[in-house]
Amino acid sequence: MAGMARAAVAPRSGRWPAQMDGPWTVAMLESLPDDGLRYEIVDGTLLVSPSPRPRHQAMLTGIVRVLLAACPDHLQVFFAPLDWQPEEHTSLEPDALVIRRDRVYETGIGDPELVVEVASPSSRRIDRTLKLDRYAAGGIGRYWIADPGDADHEPSVQVYDLVDGEYRSAGEAVGDETLTVTGPVPVTMVPNQLARG
Repeated sequence: MAGMARAAVAPRSGRWPAQMDGPWTVAMLESLPDDGLRYEIVDGTLLVSPSPRPRHQAMLTGIVRVLLAACPDHLQVFFAPLDWQPEEHTSLEPDALVIRRDRVYETGIGDPELVVEVASPSSRRIDRTLKLDRYAAGGIGRYWIADPGDADHEPSVQVYDLVDGEYRSAGEAVGDETLTVTGPVPVTMVPNQLARG
């Protein structure tokens, strides 16, 4: 996708520590092997996720296309892998994020304006509980959970705005329903269209 920013990631040739004393830290991530898995840390606890499936990636592609088409000049759209590391014991890798250009640094990023997680069978519960709570605690103003659906469920998008330190629903669309979001990137989206990439 032309114009899409992607962070350079150096391959890791590390290995698992022989022994763990205490919580996981951001620095410890650099020592892990580059094995195609996604490693994240929430408050010192390591989360490991498998590589995404095609349905997940199609949904992510659809979301990134919509965001890129409407992104104002002072903001930038990124997609994984790019870590948000607000402190030593937390490192999350949103599927997509929107951040002010003045918060993009040579060695990392500041707090995004929007994070997007695409739910998969292995992450649905984590995206809707643990990550939702951690992004809210980090003060990230908007959080989207996009679900590409499966044989039993249509694709959906849930949008949350941070109000008084907690996320509150700001809209939801399922299947062919239309959802309009005003900020930080004003977009109109239809989950079934997003799921096609």
